Amino acid sequence: MALLTFDRIGITGVAASVPRQKIVNAESTGFFTPKEVKSTIQKTGIAERRKADKNICASDLCHAAAEALLAEMSIERDEIDVLIFVSQTPDYRMPVTGTILQDRLGLAQTTAAFDINLEGSGYVYGLALAYSFAQQESIRKVLLLDGETPTKVYSFKDKAAGLLFGDGGSATIVEKIDYDNPTYFSLNSDGAGSHIIWIKGGGYRHPSSAETLRVKEHEDGSIRFDEQGVIDVAGFFEFTSREVPADMVRIFEYAGESYEAIDYYLFHQAAKFINDQIAKKMEIPDDKLPYSIHKFGNTSSVSIPLTMVSEIGDQLRRDKNRIFLSGFGAGLSWASAITSIDRCLIPKLVEI
Repeated sequence: MALLTFDRIGITGVAASVPRQKIVNAESTGFFTPKEVKSTIQKTGIAERRKADKNICASDLCHAAAEALLAEMSIERDEIDVLIFVSQTPDYRMPVTGTILQDRLGLAQTTAAFDINLEGSGYVYGLALAYSFAQQESIRKVLLLDGETPTKVYSFKDKAAGLLFGDGGSATIVEKIDYDNPTYFSLNSDGAGSHIIWIKGGGYRHPSSAETLRVKEHEDGSIRFDEQGVIDVAGFFEFTSREVPADMVRIFEYAGESYEAIDYYLFHQAAKFINDQIAKKMEIPDDKLPYSIHKFGNTSSVSIPLTMVSEIGDQLRRDKNRIFLSGFGAGLSWASAITSIDRCLIPKLVEI
């Protein structure tokens, strides 16, 4: 069972960035009927999204967030010993984007740099690795970069996914701290559900070909090709309704903590109806459940740090807060964490 425990390690800084370009879902009629648009907004809570142009990649969004954070925290580049890049939309198939960002940010060649290919659970998985590195005596600071451009992945003419996704990037500093901070992680996976969110074509099982790039109309009216993402919304809802509450029970029992001790519950912003259902089941008060999905859409694993910065940044800067994090998505993969953030440095949201 992948249950992890740490102490005297913490998050000391978080930054986030989004593209300037906004997509207003209420104006996205044409392919979608006004009734379909209204229903999607009501169910998901997604009123607006951010879209990167063709020249902006996930790495660019992470680079902007990292530069803002390093400046805010007055961190010297040689203090970063590990760089972790979380994304399913890297710059290239090869090499990893983490090494490219190590060079762009001017970090030392002694910096460990690598990628994690995870979706909605990626930020929490990345934090678990960052905490693991930070507890080593030789490691000073870990820079966790999480960026996604799902608008480049999903067809805008997909009936299930076309109005859901937005792009974003984030940067988080994890390091040793001089006060107690008992922290717990629960990491999980179920590959039997890998078909619920997937891209069939373009990998090495189904390589790119004329067939994988052929645009097809599907039974529900969606228009896409096999190298674009597909979501089984009903299957994903069933998965989250079943596994996320169960994992919450598991980690709270493992930690020996009460639900009342948590100041904020930060869930991956997949859809409002999903998080509302979990909150109702677990009796989470509305004032402890921040949302950013209405402004940015589903930004995959970036949604957790983006919500920190955009919705509760002032509180995290000012006070010590006990937080619960839950990420879930493609894989299937899901992860939970309990930790504290004490007067964290958080720059204003960066737009590029």
